Amino acid sequence: MTAMNSDESPVYIRLRQHIAAAVLRGDFRAGDQLPSVRALAAEHGANPLTVAKAYQRFQDEGYVEVRRGVGMFVLPGAAERLRTAERRHFLNTAWPKVREQIDLLGLDTAELLERAEA
Repeated sequence: MTAMNSDESPVYIRLRQHIAAAVLRGDFRAGDQLPSVRALAAEHGANPLTVAKAYQRFQDEGYVEVRRGVGMFVLPGAAERLRTAERRHFLNTAWPKVREQIDLLGLDTAELLERAEA
C-alpha cells in the first residue's frame, strides 16, 4: 500500500496535499521548479493525467505558474497564501470533526496539552 491509496479522497487531492505540504515545509520555495508531471507520477505510482490535475489546481489557486517548455514554478508569496488557506480549511473542515471526537471520548483539554508538550 502506498501513501496514494491509503486515504479515501481522490488521488489528485492527495497529490495536491503532498505538494502543499512540501511547499509549507519549505521543500519548494518561491521560484523553485516543481518536479515534472512524469517524475511525480513515477514517484507516487500515479497516472500522469492525475498529477496534471493536481498541478492544475495549484495553478488555478495561484500558487504556481507554468513556463511553457520549461516547467512549473512556485510563485512568490505562495507559501504564506497557502498556509492561510490551509489553516482556514483545517479550522472549518477538519477541526470540527477532531473536536467532536475529543468530546465523544471525554478527553480533557489539559491532558491533551500535557501530552502535546511531552
